[in-house]
Amino acid sequence: MTTLLILLQDTAAAGSDWFSPGSTFFHICGWVASVGLILGYIPQAWQTIRTRRTDDIALPAFLMMAVGCIAFIMQGTMMGINGPNGEFLRGPGAAIFCTNVVTAVCSLIIFAIKMHNDFFKKK
Repeated sequence: MTTLLILLQDTAAAGSDWFSPGSTFFHICGWVASVGLILGYIPQAWQTIRTRRTDDIALPAFLMMAVGCIAFIMQGTMMGINGPNGEFLRGPGAAIFCTNVVTAVCSLIIFAIKMHNDFFKKK
């Protein structure tokens, strides 16, 4: 909540356009998207960890999603994750970076369980 208030104050003080990359609206959209994607991905990871069932997970599609996460982490880093004055996670790439770090960790966990199930349990 404090971050939202700071962003609103920054935008009002700067008089910036709502749709410009430095605007509050831009940052809010990015963080709402991040929270939505994380909350959509964590239940799948939790279900996989809890049940250890990975029969219905298609490995090629899952690997392509993991490649996408890694590419988005790189893109977020290149866009800049810190703000102009060095504020941590206030840069334009912060939301992309954070979302994909969390989803990449979940992907690694699911991938490890999938590999264990596919290669070690079939022997």
